[in-house]
Formats: sequence, structure tokens, C-alpha cells
Amino acid sequence: MGMNYKNVVILFAGFFLLSCGKLDKSEKAQADSERKIIESGELNAIDVRAFVLQRYGPYWYKMKIIGMRKHGEEVEKGDSVIQIDPAEIRKFIVERETELETQKATIAKLLIDQSNQKEQLEANLEGDLAALELKKLEIIATRFESEKTKKIKDLELKQAELGVKKSKRKIELNRIVARSEMNVQKIREKQMMTDLRNARNIIPQLTIKSPIKGIFQVGVNDNNGQQIRIGDEIYVGNMMGSVPSLKWMKVNTTVSENDFLHIKMGQKVKVRLDALPKVAFDAKVVHIGKLCRLKDDNSRQKVFDVELNMLTSDERLKPGMTVSCEYSEK
Repeated sequence: MGMNYKNVVILFAGFFLLSCGKLDKSEKAQADSERKIIESGELNAIDVRAFVLQRYGPYWYKMKIIGMRKHGEEVEKGDSVIQIDPAEIRKFIVERETELETQKATIAKLLIDQSNQKEQLEANLEGDLAALELKKLEIIATRFESEKTKKIKDLELKQAELGVKKSKRKIELNRIVARSEMNVQKIREKQMMTDLRNARNIIPQLTIKSPIKGIFQVGVNDNNGQQIRIGDEIYVGNMMGSVPSLKWMKVNTTVSENDFLHIKMGQKVKVRLDALPKVAFDAKVVHIGKLCRLKDDNSRQKVFDVELNMLTSDERLKPGMTVSCEYSEK
């Protein structure tokens, strides 16, 4: 009886421990299935319009800023945000207008000179033709003269014929040279007119307007690394500023290499502002980086870049705000 009771107790204890073990494994499996991945990130606007100083023609590689919206100021579509100094271009226009007038006068004078030269050459040709006809008459008149006289007249006739050919050749060469000279002057005139037209078209472009509604952000001067200020001269390629639209935001974040395989495209994510942790905003994964990198220079942790698109538009979401991104593996 004692032995049977002891066996029953041992059997019961074993069954209890086995049940507890199974329960622990079940709870652990459930806990694992509900494990959440939480990473920090930063909000950025999806639609950002940047204003980069372009090359306005072949003559200007740097420009001066004479007007600019304040950093963080809200702007509407079509509002002026940056004003570039047009003084140099206006000066160029005045100089080109003066040069163009001079060039037109040069062409007019060239036309007169060429006309006079042509008339002179044609008059010379007429004289040579008259001299040739005279020599022909002299040949007829000397048909009864001595052979010596005839020979002299023949030579004079040939000389007159050469004179006519020479005059005709001069007229042809003069026509070619005149055409070439006029083409050169016309090309110069055309280039000046093109420069003027392009310069005049640049003036309106120096008032830069925002194509969207958003918040104006002042750019950094590449020359000194400081925020651009009114009066600064900046070079071509320098980003003068930008306007991010606040309607739709995205999150730039990362995931650890250990969690990389648990992140999928289109996966839903809960995003919480550090400044408003109790409110969750819906987002989804739209990009997963293909390359692993160090999280930062002072870390040995390796991560993949991830980009999320916010699924709701909310005025509380602003570019630059820090957020936490909650990925559920369930």
C-alpha cells in the first residue's frame, strides 16, 4: 500500500512537471510570435523641391542673393522664396545693346564699301573690254602692215585679252571675299542678338518661386559651410534652399542585421513621435536596403536602411522629428 501510494505521487509529480514544461514552451512560442522590433528613425517629407543655382548662360558662374524667405516660414504655391541680384545681367544687356548698334553700323558701312568696290571693278572691266575691242580693230587695220607690226599688234591683243580675264577674275574673287566678310559680320550680329534675347529671358528666372505649398528651408553656402544669408555670393550648383511639402511624410530608419529577415516590403508599421509617444500612426515599408553597413562611425552594429511611407496625413508630423518604428513579427 505504501509503495503504491509513493508511485502514484511520483507519477503525479512527473505529469505535473511535464504539463508545466509544455505550457512554458507554448507561452514562449506565443511570446516569440508576438515579439516586436523597435527602431528609431527620422521624419522627412516625401515631396521636396530643391532650388539649385543654375548656370545662367555662359557668362555668369556666381550670383548674389538679395532676397530670401526666413528659414521655417510657410509658403504657398507660387510664392517668391529667393531673389537673385539681376544687376550684372542688366549691365550685360546694356553693353550688348550698345555693341549691337555698333555692329549694325559696321554692317551698313561694309555694304557701302563693298558696293563701291564692286562698281570700281566693273568699271575697270568695262575699260578692259573697250581696250580689247580697240585692239581687235587695230588688228584689222594692220592686215597690210609688215609682219613685225602684225606681231606687235597680236601681242597687244593677247595682253588686252589677259587684262579682261584678270578683271573678271578680280570681280569673282571680290564677290567671294565680300560674301565671306558679310557672313562673319552677320554671325557676330546674330550672336549678339541671341545673347541679348537669352539675357532678357534670364531676368524673370532670378525671382525663384515655390512650385508647392510647404515650409521654406534655407540652404548652406558651399563657400563657408554656413547658412546662406542675404548678400552672399554663391556659385553654380550650390543649393540655395528647399521647400518640403508637409502633406505626406516618410521615415528614414534602419533595422539590425539580426532583424533584417523579419522585415518585408509592404509590411505595416506603427510609428510614434518621441514627442507624442501615446499616439500611433500607421505606416508601411516601401524600401529595404540591399547593403549592410555600420550604424555609425562609433558603432560595431551593422544595419540595413529602411524607408517607410506614412499612411495618414497629420499636421503633427513635421520633417526632422524623431520617431520610433514598431515592427510586429506576428
